[in-house]
Amino acid sequence: MLEELPDSFAASRDGLHALAEQVLAPFRYALDGHIGLVPTPDGFGTPMSANGDRLRVDGVELVLERPGTTTRVRITTIADAARFAGVEPGVPAGLYQAATTIDPSTPLGVDGDGATAVAAWLALTDSLLGELHELYRSREPSGTTLWPEHFDLACELGDASAGTRANYGASPGDGAIAQPYLYVGPWDTSRRTGPLGAYPWGAGFTYDALLDSGDPKGTGLDFYLEGAALLLGQP
Repeated sequence: MLEELPDSFAASRDGLHALAEQVLAPFRYALDGHIGLVPTPDGFGTPMSANGDRLRVDGVELVLERPGTTTRVRITTIADAARFAGVEPGVPAGLYQAATTIDPSTPLGVDGDGATAVAAWLALTDSLLGELHELYRSREPSGTTLWPEHFDLACELGDASAGTRANYGASPGDGAIAQPYLYVGPWDTSRRTGPLGAYPWGAGFTYDALLDSGDPKGTGLDFYLEGAALLLGQP
């Protein structure tokens, strides 16, 4: 269930975004050369590695799981988190330009209410994208990934050569829309018209609109299905 966003949401979101990009992503990169993250109970983290290692956020704690042992620490700073995880903080060298900039010793400002709201947003949108994925399983769906550079949870569907492939995702808020929102972003810019042209990237549906609907899950799924139907037809 979604609730009104707490006053601490933006600070917590930004702190968790920095943590995702500068600590969790390099932790995974050192294991398998990938940076994508996944939603986990009460937060997000790296997928479980072949060796049984995982680093994840659980509310206001960072949790390190290794075969036979689990350790936890309160989320404070990037520097503390990186020491706990055993990684060098920051985007792996040469991979891409970091989206988050914060001094490693600066408190991240993650509190319980804000972290809970971020986790609830990820849980809802992961469920929505899972249903969309299943309904359009014949349309070459990608896996659903939490991308640390954008802190967006997203997947892809459709045929790029036919102009029907698009990103279906959920942002926790950014420079374009301050509050969390769902989006459908056609790859073919000529398809960004009508309902799919409300924003430069395509269609969007805000957190407030989901709350006002009284049925965030049903309304959110309808939004994705309407966008997919315009591009792909009915499932």
